[in-house]
Amino acid sequence: MPRHETTQQDQESQQEIRQAAAALGRRRLLTVTGAAAVLAFTTNLPGSAQAAEADARTAVSADPFTLGVASGDPLPGSVVLWTRLAPKPYEPGSGMPKARVEVQWELAHDQRFRRIARRGTTIAHPELNHAVHVEAQGLGADRVYYYRFRVGKWLSPVGRTRTAPAPGADLNELRLAAVSCQAYHDGYYTAHRHLADEDVDLVFHLGDYLYEYAVDAHGGARAYTDRALPDVFNRETVSLDDYRLRYALYKSDPDLMAAHAAHPFLVTWDDHETENNYADDVPEDGGAAQDFLVRRAAAYRAYWENLPLRRPQRPKGPDMQLYRRVRFGKLAQFDILDTRQYRSDQAYGDGWQRPGPESTDPSRTMIGATQERWLLDGWRASDTVWNVVPQQVTFSERRSDNTDAYKVSMDAWDGAPASRERLLAGAEAAGIANLMVLTGDVHRAYAYDIKRDFGDQQSRTMGTEIVATSITSGKDGVDRVANWNSYMGANPHLKFYNGHRGYVTVRLDKQQGRADFRTVAVVTKPGGSIGTAASFVTEVGKQGLRQV
Repeated sequence: MPRHETTQQDQESQQEIRQAAAALGRRRLLTVTGAAAVLAFTTNLPGSAQAAEADARTAVSADPFTLGVASGDPLPGSVVLWTRLAPKPYEPGSGMPKARVEVQWELAHDQRFRRIARRGTTIAHPELNHAVHVEAQGLGADRVYYYRFRVGKWLSPVGRTRTAPAPGADLNELRLAAVSCQAYHDGYYTAHRHLADEDVDLVFHLGDYLYEYAVDAHGGARAYTDRALPDVFNRETVSLDDYRLRYALYKSDPDLMAAHAAHPFLVTWDDHETENNYADDVPEDGGAAQDFLVRRAAAYRAYWENLPLRRPQRPKGPDMQLYRRVRFGKLAQFDILDTRQYRSDQAYGDGWQRPGPESTDPSRTMIGATQERWLLDGWRASDTVWNVVPQQVTFSERRSDNTDAYKVSMDAWDGAPASRERLLAGAEAAGIANLMVLTGDVHRAYAYDIKRDFGDQQSRTMGTEIVATSITSGKDGVDRVANWNSYMGANPHLKFYNGHRGYVTVRLDKQQGRADFRTVAVVTKPGGSIGTAASFVTEVGKQGLRQV
C-alpha cells in the first residue's frame, strides 16, 4: 500500500532523527542517554517546549470529550484515568490550542457524584496531544468507583472503574474478558457494545487495537451512507500525526467508548499498532532499521497517549516497557507480555513454513532474555491459585495438517519453539499448577490444552490457552472455518475452533476456571446479536479443558 507524502517540515524532522539513529546503530545498541535523547522527539515533550497555559473557559469552545473516557492498570489503591481533549478529533491538533489546558477530575463512590472519593487537577499538554493520564491514588482496594473530567464548562461522560484487591485478599472469584483485533474498516464494534454490558472486573486487550491500513471515506466494510470520512484516514499510518489521527477515528466509535467507560482495561499491543508482523527493529518489508525506528517511535508514543497506561510505560523514543505484572489478591497473578518489541525476526521469511534448523535454533526468542527472566522470576515468587499470561500470538503448537509435511506459523511461538520450551520448563520448575495463557492475533476463537511436550499427547497438561477471536478483523466470519477438519485432526490438544467475531469471558475461582466464547452474528451491519458459541472449564490442580 503506497505511503503518503509528508510535509517538508515532517521530512526535515524525520531526516534529522534518521541520521542520528543511523549514527547510533540498531536499537539493541542504543542507550537511554543516547537513543532516547535523540529519538524521543525531545523538542516536543512537556518541559522542553514553552507552551503557555490557556484559559479553558475561552480556549475550548466545543465539547473536548469526543473520544470518551477510559481507565486501566488497576492496583489495590490506585487506577489510571484517561481522556484526551479533542473538539475536532479528525483534524491534526484536534482543534485544540497549542497551549497547556487545566483539567479537573473527580472520583466518586456513586454515579451521581454525591460521595466524592478523590478529586484534583492535571494539565493536558499540547506536546502529548492533550492526552490526560491521572494516576488516582489513596483509593480503597477492590472498590468500584465512578469518574469524570471537566474542562471549562464542558463535562465528560461518566466512567466506571474498580481497583485491584489487596495482595493478600482471599477472593472467591474473578471475572475478566479478553478482546483483540479491531480493524475499523472490517466492521462495526458491536462486540464492544455487548462487552460493556458484561459483568466483568477487568478487560484485557491483547493487541491490534489499531490497524495501520487505509480507511476509505465509507469506512470500508461499514459502508457508511450517512457520512464521509476525511481523506486523512485513506492512507497508511507512518508519521506521528497519522497514528494520532487513526486513534481518533477508532476511539470516536461509540461502542468502543462504551466498553472503555464500563470497565478498566489492561492493554498490550501486537503488530498492527505499528506495522504488520514487525519483529524488534525489523520492519515487514526488510527496510533499514533506523528508518523503521523513527516510525516505531511515533507509533509507540501515540499508543501511550491514547490508552490508560502508567508513567513507567511512557515510551523513550522507540522503546517502551509494556510488559508488567498485576496481582488480584491470592487468586490470580497476571503477567502481561510483549511478543513484538524484543523477538527474533521470523524464520524462513515469515508465513507458514516447515519447521527446520532456522526456526528451532535454541537462540531464538519471542520475548527477549530480560523479559523471559522477569517472567520466570515472577513465577518462582508467585503464590496465587492462578497464573495468567495475557499475550499476543498463538502459544500452543498449531500444525497445518496431519502429514509429515505439516507447516506452522513462523510469527507464532511455533516459530521459536526453544523460547516456548524455556517457559514451560520454567513453569514446571516453579511449580505452577494452574497456568492460563490468553491470546489474540489470529481472528479465531481457539481453546487448547498446553502440553508439556506437544509431540507426546500423553505428557502432562501444563495449563490451558484461551484465544479470543477478533472484534471485527476478518469481517463477519463463519462458525466452521474451511481448515477446521485439518486443524482439529492435526492438533489433538485443540479442543475448540470457531471463526466468528466476538470476545471471551473467563471466570476464575478456587475450584476451576471457566471460559465462555461469546460471538456476534454479524459485524458488517450494526446491531448484531450476541450468543455463546461454547463454554469450557478446567479444574484447579487438574488442568485440561472440558466442554460444558
